[in-house]
Amino acid sequence: MSFPENRPRRLRRTEALRRMVRETTLSPSNFMYPLFVCPGKGVHKEIVSLPGQFHLSVDELAREAESIAKLGIPSVMLFGLPEKKDDVGSEAWHPEGIVQRAIRAIKKAVPELLVAADCCLCEYTSHGHCGVLLDKKSGHVDNDSTLENLARVALAQVGAGADIVAPSGMMDGTIGFLRDSLDEAGHEQTILLSYAVKYASAYYGPFRVAADSAPAFGDRRGYQMDPANVREAIREVELDVEEGADMVMVKPALPYLDVVAEIRREFDLPIAAYNVSGEYLMLKAAAEKGFLDYERAMMETLLSVRRAGADLIVSYHAKEAADLLSKAS
Repeated sequence: MSFPENRPRRLRRTEALRRMVRETTLSPSNFMYPLFVCPGKGVHKEIVSLPGQFHLSVDELAREAESIAKLGIPSVMLFGLPEKKDDVGSEAWHPEGIVQRAIRAIKKAVPELLVAADCCLCEYTSHGHCGVLLDKKSGHVDNDSTLENLARVALAQVGAGADIVAPSGMMDGTIGFLRDSLDEAGHEQTILLSYAVKYASAYYGPFRVAADSAPAFGDRRGYQMDPANVREAIREVELDVEEGADMVMVKPALPYLDVVAEIRREFDLPIAAYNVSGEYLMLKAAAEKGFLDYERAMMETLLSVRRAGADLIVSYHAKEAADLLSKAS
């Protein structure tokens, strides 16, 4: 038989062949694991909206950090639930704020684990918005006065030992303002991971329950991006790169893989993608119903983010995925 002359299936015939010609790989080193730090002692409580994830008090972080590092995951992202909130979110930059104490605890337990601190105010403000409000009725956030407070947060986090500052509030000029503030304070080596492309997404719902950060009124569409736009995403990244971002983030990941791919084509700096709470919970819920193979779906999902061009994936799946990868190696 002369037909077919080309037989691509030859290279799919065995696992060894498939592994040999695989184009995209996934490793624990590609992950950053989110952690939710809460007040109290001895707290290790599963989060209702994120099964398999936990609210942890500072004294519980050492054991968790050690388990993360043993899996080969190089970094964590910290989110804090403060003891009290106010209109401007001042607990976010308090020297003994929840995230600052968490950073010190992790660095003491596992110094080599990279600590990224979410630099935002929504968890700390009484109204749940990401900055200083000009008008409480409309929920309009004042961009420039918010930058002043974000600089205070970044300096407090780095002072506590954070390796990476990750501003997520989508305020214009954040990266340039933080870069200048950090450099003037002698923190030239601090990495800025910019949430350059953060869409106003419905997929954040479970996180907002976990972090108690939902807006008390209004929404965040005045500062987070319109899901319809990709050219705007390129402009946002370009601006942040010009201002000194070391890495950029796309959030969420799965509905915006085309955006990840477009940014990968346009820019050569490291790209992160946040596999957000809603994406995580959909797999958990479907698996609980017996509708899919959770482990296969999880790995396929994470691989798709890598294939789109992400170097780093922030994911609640990270520990489970890293464990599977270590067993398979």
